[in-house]
Amino acid sequence: MALPIKGCSLTCAVALFLMLLSTTTHCTTSIRRAISAERRMAASLIRLHFHDCFVQGCDASILLEDSASIKSEVNAGQNKDSVRGFDVIENAKKEVESICPGIVSCADILAVASRDASVAVTLVDVAAPPMLAPLDLVTPNQLDNNYFKNLIQKKSLLQSDQILYSGAPTKDIVTEYSKSRSTFSSDFASAMVKMGDIEPLNGSAGGIRKICKVVN
Repeated sequence: MALPIKGCSLTCAVALFLMLLSTTTHCTTSIRRAISAERRMAASLIRLHFHDCFVQGCDASILLEDSASIKSEVNAGQNKDSVRGFDVIENAKKEVESICPGIVSCADILAVASRDASVAVTLVDVAAPPMLAPLDLVTPNQLDNNYFKNLIQKKSLLQSDQILYSGAPTKDIVTEYSKSRSTFSSDFASAMVKMGDIEPLNGSAGGIRKICKVVN
């Protein structure tokens, strides 16, 4: 997130930084509460960020509801009755707006939510509902490299996943990640940052919504 501080004194810039730090802390707290209440929400927030960024960039457009001028991405075939976590983003936005109105965009909050969700599933267990089959049979509740170890052992639940270990170049990637959790974690973090930089709206091209599901 970049903010214009042209013409702002050093004292002003420091004050702005401290305000944003406090705001991000409140946003993070709200998101982590939601993940604690429903552990599966972590994966949903990561997916929500992914689906937003891969349709014309990371602009939080996936959060917009249908209107006279907007055809919501939520109702697209790939998203309908599938993507979730909208209330978590709206609640975080509401908390941020109460502290620092008109500064932090919905796209920023969606990115922070994805980051915090990634941390949550890396460090703690995330229990899935009993009717869902885990894609990783060894550590189904964590974001680690056992998924790749399972592919090598031909234990993937989905044939479409198992194909990743059937030939180059993906076979070499699977092998590398299966041997090093740190390499996978580092590359995953780097990929998330790169994804978050896909065509962000800057200046007059975008706007900071007060409520993420509708335009101002």
